[in-house]
Amino acid sequence: MRKVKKPVFFIVFAVIALFTLTTLFGVHSQYGDIVTTYVHGVDDIRLGIDIQGGVDVTFEPADDVDATKEQMDAALETIKLRLANQNISDSETYLDYKSNRIIVRFPWQAGETNFDPEAAVKELGETAELTFRKGTDTAYDDNGDTVPAGEIVLTGADVESAGTGATQDDSTKEYTYMVTLNLNDSGKEKFYEATSELYQSKGQISIWMDNTMISAPSVSAVISDGKATITGNFTYESAKELADKINAGALPFSLETTSFKTISPTMGEGALNAMIIAGIITLACIVIYMIVLYRLLGVVASITLIGQVAGMLAAVSGWFGFMSSSTLTIPGIAGIILSVGMGVDANIITGERIREELRKGKTLDTALQSGYHRAFSAIFDGNLTGIIVAIVLMGAFGVPSSIWAKLFNKIFFFFGATTEGVIYSFGFTLMTGLIMNFIMGVLAARLLTMSLSNFKCFQNKKLYGGDIHVKAD
Repeated sequence: MRKVKKPVFFIVFAVIALFTLTTLFGVHSQYGDIVTTYVHGVDDIRLGIDIQGGVDVTFEPADDVDATKEQMDAALETIKLRLANQNISDSETYLDYKSNRIIVRFPWQAGETNFDPEAAVKELGETAELTFRKGTDTAYDDNGDTVPAGEIVLTGADVESAGTGATQDDSTKEYTYMVTLNLNDSGKEKFYEATSELYQSKGQISIWMDNTMISAPSVSAVISDGKATITGNFTYESAKELADKINAGALPFSLETTSFKTISPTMGEGALNAMIIAGIITLACIVIYMIVLYRLLGVVASITLIGQVAGMLAAVSGWFGFMSSSTLTIPGIAGIILSVGMGVDANIITGERIREELRKGKTLDTALQSGYHRAFSAIFDGNLTGIIVAIVLMGAFGVPSSIWAKLFNKIFFFFGATTEGVIYSFGFTLMTGLIMNFIMGVLAARLLTMSLSNFKCFQNKKLYGGDIHVKAD
């Protein structure tokens, strides 16, 4: 390994410090009532039912529909997908085929203070059937309700994906939010034909969500590229909600809520604060122990352990832009604790290997390089096996849309849904912690130590355990 320069310590330390601070507090900006989140912090972490509580709801087919087993399975998968779109992994779902019931339990939203269970249940169980129709004509059904009557141009099946967009008024600086749609091949052709027909007369294409018209824009151009927008009186939240419903698809039949109730956290009030305090005390004890026993190596180990914990919290909160947030449960916290323990073990292995090299009379630079090299194989083997176990757990008990679930769900189909969320949370935090152990406990620790060893005040072998006279094997 090429000799590490002195400034490397300050660069790596600054990166870990900045990473930890942004993980804890996030990065936000506020313009009027609009709060824009650039980096998620710990306040954005969704807590599991066992920590924070949530909702217990029972759905049944509306209008006395006698649903088939296949339809019930399809409805359950749609609900699971909607939960996944909201980054809820700590959910419990059950199917009662005899009574045609779907039972769902899911946690509260992160940071929710005025939790509205009725609104949450309505969002989860809505059919959310999207239609584009010519004109704005309406009619009345047998119950006297207003329903759309125009010719259908597109349905939700013609939409490949939905997202959110915004335009800013140059004078007022206010944002107007919209839903963006990417149409599939069939949708492109249908929309091209409809806009070609209505373009000359500046006709309207109304957009309906079930029996509610949400927008009726005039056709001002012929659209042939399959990119459309839904405009209306949207806020960012309502635009995202509609996009999520479109992406989740429509249920095979309408659902009605036969019962719902809020769930108290199984750990009781104040349990989370107690766990946080206990975790801080434990981490402090580990830091003191490592510094007393391994001196300068202990200081480096403490810095990297803090970075490792920050990395796990960042993964759960959605700090990394390429991955979504996850739900933190009690087993998830156990995964964090276990991976921290393995991180401490990695630092101890490294410290002992460096001590052994110093006892052989090697120079400090040679002892450090040889110690890290000898320790790596043991750390690699232990962490790799842990990562494999974590991946299997995530695949067997993960949300249906995850890559690991697609790989392993057919193998582990005999496991029930009751364990799905909490075991996934354990596997997720364990895998993240072990990956961060490679980054922090191996790479960052080596850079910090090799850089410090270039300073004259840190070249005394006693700072690395060289003064402990124990006969080497």
